[in-house]
Amino acid sequence: MPQARYRLVDTRTTPYYHCISRCVRRAFLCGIDKWSGQNFDHRKQWILDRTNSLSEVFAIDVCAYALVSNHFHLCCM
Repeated sequence: MPQARYRLVDTRTTPYYHCISRCVRRAFLCGIDKWSGQNFDHRKQWILDRTNSLSEVFAIDVCAYALVSNHFHLCCM
């Protein structure tokens, strides 16, 4: 049975959360793909813009981020 978020997350104990999202099957998120030679750097700004808009919608503070070729990290509060 689903539980309310206030029962799952105690912000007094741990206010920061480290979130990771990875690509699968050797797909590239951004950077130059070694296998195909394609450059996916155009996705960096799209990811940043989308993260900013979603953080406003869901009232989450993004404290830090890192975009890597096949994954990204978010440190949220």
